[in-house]
Amino acid sequence: MKESFELTEIFRVSPTELYAAWLDGDVHGQMTGGEAECSEREGDSFSTWDGYIWGKNLELVPNQKIVQSWRTSEFDEADADSILSIKLKELPDGTEFCLQHTNIPEGQTQYKKGWVDHYFTPMKAYFRS
Repeated sequence: MKESFELTEIFRVSPTELYAAWLDGDVHGQMTGGEAECSEREGDSFSTWDGYIWGKNLELVPNQKIVQSWRTSEFDEADADSILSIKLKELPDGTEFCLQHTNIPEGQTQYKKGWVDHYFTPMKAYFRS
């Protein structure tokens, strides 16, 4: 059975800043600490964490939603891409960042902790500065 999970975090920045940071390779790399090549266009490919993660932008709703196909070098060639869906909701003092990750190969449960350790924690530090 495929793995899936949802994580929600609050960032003290606007949805516009989060959306732009996610899709800009230079900023994405700065906020996470890993080299990234990203695009703000649907259908374009991306690569993050020095090529460990890659996929395509499937749906982009400016400042509200990002849906990407997503895989890592730990996926087998026969594994289908997983799907990453990010929803941004403006709050009075920041943004609710809801990440849903689905269709992950069975047994690869490490990504939930990976999102917290390698994305949410460094993103909180980055946006504090």
